[in-house]
Formats: sequence, C-alpha cells, structure tokens
Amino acid sequence: MRKYLGVLAVVAALGAMTWAQAPAQTPAPTQTTQQAPAPAPTPDLVDIPAPGVKPGPLEQPYPRVELFLGGSYAKTGLFNAGYWAGLPGWDVSLGANATRWLGVVVEGGQYYGTSKIPTSTPAPFPVCNGNPSFCPDTYPTFNVSTKEYNFLFGAQFARRKYERWTPIGELLYGHQGTRGVATGGGTTYTKIGTGRAIVAGAGADYKISPRFALRFKADYFQTGTAFPGFGKKKQDNFRFSLGLVIRNVHKKKRTLEDETQIEP
Repeated sequence: MRKYLGVLAVVAALGAMTWAQAPAQTPAPTQTTQQAPAPAPTPDLVDIPAPGVKPGPLEQPYPRVELFLGGSYAKTGLFNAGYWAGLPGWDVSLGANATRWLGVVVEGGQYYGTSKIPTSTPAPFPVCNGNPSFCPDTYPTFNVSTKEYNFLFGAQFARRKYERWTPIGELLYGHQGTRGVATGGGTTYTKIGTGRAIVAGAGADYKISPRFALRFKADYFQTGTAFPGFGKKKQDNFRFSLGLVIRNVHKKKRTLEDETQIEP
C-alpha cells in the first residue's frame, strides 16, 4: 500500500513541476492596417475637351474699310416740271466700320443728261414773253441739259451672317446742287440751284473674295433745291447703283487655345 502511495506522490509532483515550467502564451501581434494610397488628383474636366467634339468656329473678321466704285442711274424730277428724267451717273463712297454691323460712310456722286421742261410753265426758266426773249421752238416741252452733284455722309448698316451675301442699309444726309442749261430763240439760259439731300436705301454685297465684293443698291433720293428767284422746293428722286467694293480685312490671330483644340 505504501508502495502505491509513493508512486502516486511522485507522479503528482512531476505533474506540478511540468505545469509550473510551461511557457506562458505570448499575445498575438496586432496587425497594422496599411493605408491605401490617396487617389491622384484628376484634372479639371473643363480643361479637357471631350473627344470627338469639334471646336466652335472662329469669329469671322469683318472689313474695317470699304471703298465702293460704281455706276448709277437716277429717275429725277429736279426742276419740279412734272416730267421724270432718266440720268446716268456715278457713285463713290468710303466707309469705316466701327463694329460688325455699323459703319460711317462718306459719299459723292454725279448725274447728267437731259430733262424735259413744259413750254407753258418753264420755271425756273423765264416765260416766253420775257425780255430778252426766251422762246423754245419745241412744244409742249423743251430740253434742258442737266447736271446734278451731291456730297453726303451718314451711317451704313450690315448684316454679316452669311458666307456670300451681306445685306446692307444706309441713311445719308448732305448737300447737292443742280445745274440746267436751255436754249430758246437764240438765247441760252443757265440756272443753278442748291440745297440739302437725303438718301435712305438698302442693297446687298456679293462676296467675290475676302477683298472684293459686288454691290447693288436702291435708294430713295430726296433733294430740296432753291433756284434764284424761286423758293426751295422738295424733289422726290430714286436711284439704282451697281459697282465693286474693295475691302481692307485684318485676319484674326490664332491664340494658343485655338491651336490646342482637338478636332475629330
């Protein structure tokens, strides 16, 4: 019996020593979480043109100076005789454009030909029973060699929207003069009158090249002529002009932004 008790005591002692010498568990190392790298900043979407988008067209330059040289034809009643006279002539203007649609223009022109004056009421020429005698040998009208000149200034308007055609309008004011020479009964009379002039009209330019265009226009041409011995009277006239426009165009310089535009 004592033998068995001694064996149990030895076994118990060995177990206690084994438990006392067992190494303590070391705590598990804490895992460190690695931070994800911050995303690279994306550039502003406004600065990156969308692929395949065609850049907008550049603003087309407009003529800064325009010189018009043309022929003209006027239907006039410069002597208030009640007869229309068809007078050919010429028309020249120089315009300076302040904007795409507004410009300042200076214009000069002249018309010449033959006007008809009633023999019974020849004003501003003298009546047949005057002294010295002025009695035309034609009836019911006599011929008057007519010349008219005008010098005008004002505004010109343009609608620069189309590639080939440019509608225009003009409103002018200035000075004009009329000279008439008639012969009757061996006596020659010359009458000269002056007064104001007003022009209001419209037309269009047809582009031939950036520097040249073909212009045609129609105008209401009102004159207010006063002849010596007669009061000032209003005359309603109309004119039609056709000619060449010479332009001075400055091309727009391309910027770095224009060069970097992406085209399809």
